[in-house]
Amino acid sequence: MKQLPGSPLGLDPYTGAWDTTHVVHLLKRTLFGATVQDINYFKNLTMSAAVDQLLTPAAVPSTKPLNNYGADPTGVAAFQTWIGTGLTYTDEGMNTNRLRSLQTWWIGQLLNCGRSIHEKMTLFWHNHFAPNALPHLDIPCELWYNQYLTLRKYALGNFPQLMKAITLDPAMLLMLNGSTNTKTSPNENFGRELQELYAIGKGPDGTGSGYTQGDVATAARVLTGHTVDLNYNYLFQAGDHDDTNKTFSAFYGNQIVTGYSGAAGAGELDTLLAMLFSTQESAKFLCRELYNFFVYYVIDDTIEANIITPLAGVLRNSGYNITATLSVLFKSQHFYDLVNSGACVIKSPLDLMIGLCREYQVAFPADAAGQYNGWSMLAQNASDLQQEILCIPVVAGWDAYYQTPQYHELWINSVTYSERNFITDLLIGTGNMKNGTTLRIDAVGFAGLLSAPQDPNQLIADTLSVLLRPPLSDSDITLLKQTILLGGGTTDVYWTNAWLAYVAAPTDMTAYNTVDARLRSLFKYLMDLPEYHLS
Repeated sequence: MKQLPGSPLGLDPYTGAWDTTHVVHLLKRTLFGATVQDINYFKNLTMSAAVDQLLTPAAVPSTKPLNNYGADPTGVAAFQTWIGTGLTYTDEGMNTNRLRSLQTWWIGQLLNCGRSIHEKMTLFWHNHFAPNALPHLDIPCELWYNQYLTLRKYALGNFPQLMKAITLDPAMLLMLNGSTNTKTSPNENFGRELQELYAIGKGPDGTGSGYTQGDVATAARVLTGHTVDLNYNYLFQAGDHDDTNKTFSAFYGNQIVTGYSGAAGAGELDTLLAMLFSTQESAKFLCRELYNFFVYYVIDDTIEANIITPLAGVLRNSGYNITATLSVLFKSQHFYDLVNSGACVIKSPLDLMIGLCREYQVAFPADAAGQYNGWSMLAQNASDLQQEILCIPVVAGWDAYYQTPQYHELWINSVTYSERNFITDLLIGTGNMKNGTTLRIDAVGFAGLLSAPQDPNQLIADTLSVLLRPPLSDSDITLLKQTILLGGGTTDVYWTNAWLAYVAAPTDMTAYNTVDARLRSLFKYLMDLPEYHLS
């Protein structure tokens, strides 16, 4: 475990260099990969303006998930949307197909994240609430799509508003048994997760924040009556609500949530959430999660004191506004300490796959069938590497974001590391294929985006700035150049002439194949390095 030195300036605004290295660091943490165009674009802004743009919400998706699975029992035609159909049609096979369609469509949203953190922040909340649709195929898949829209709507906004929306979300009510929580048969499941995983957490050392089992039971009583009707819409059943007063423990200042009968009983939820978010621990809990996801995995006493505690103050003082809090974090001296310290994290499978496609600008077909084939290949790759959207195996989220002491190291084992190299080798080699669709890195096209591809020294420098966070030694770079680009020679003009010959006659396959083969060897070598898997 590498300790990250806490800057004595902590959250003070960063005032240092704003160069390629710092821009790439910011982009790789807030987006999926760092494209050449984005690096050049954000370098021309100030650091503060760059962060402001990244935190600007993106437009609502213009598409909906499509039928890419064939026969649909409700009659949805191929590559037409199934959203709005078959909500009350009970068919686990159909739900399985639609779940795969939704996962595939979601991959498309990540690929097209643009220059906004919006999609990555939506993924953060998806991990925070950690649904697993696969064991719940009785829940209509459209409800999971609606939950995505809810997460996205509030992703950069107000956390308490998001928490209320998720508490009343039909998919969540069904998954965590909130829909069957009544005054005569209270179910503590959601009341427990609300405190342990969503709003309060287990404290800085994971041993507990101070709320009690009695608080879990009391919260469950507050939540009685919130359910789902036969059409899978949210419904408050006043007759099932416990309308007596509810008293919480000393951790919550012995607060009493006054009981109400009738429709007014639904309002007790607002009192409960206000109580949760009034605690000091609630803001600290969320800031630790943000830190683990976007910054680093080690939160020692210094980080807790210099970063988490003051950042939690920013969160509370902003009314739990996520954008305001992330702005302070991403503009801080501490955030850019990572560049100088060399502290990296292992890329998640989604960061690896989506980032690779975005950085190399892998081409996807224009037609819906081809797009879904390509997106589904990436979804399958990420799943094979232990990160499957909408199928998070445990309610605490993907292990790499919370399991101590390994954290991000859990993404890598003897199987997943070999699989990562197999996938990258396939994409830089013959390509990944499915149903007539091929995903393959355009090595020559990527090189053409760089500042001086005819210069082997600049070509390697530019490539390393995009693909690798940790630097290579000068001797390694020289070896790369001479062994791969110069064909075992020592004269730079060998590569320069080869590239210029291709540029002069791009349809000459001999000239093209000469540079393409060497570039593919170079990129394969770099992606096979352990350092390629670090961000």
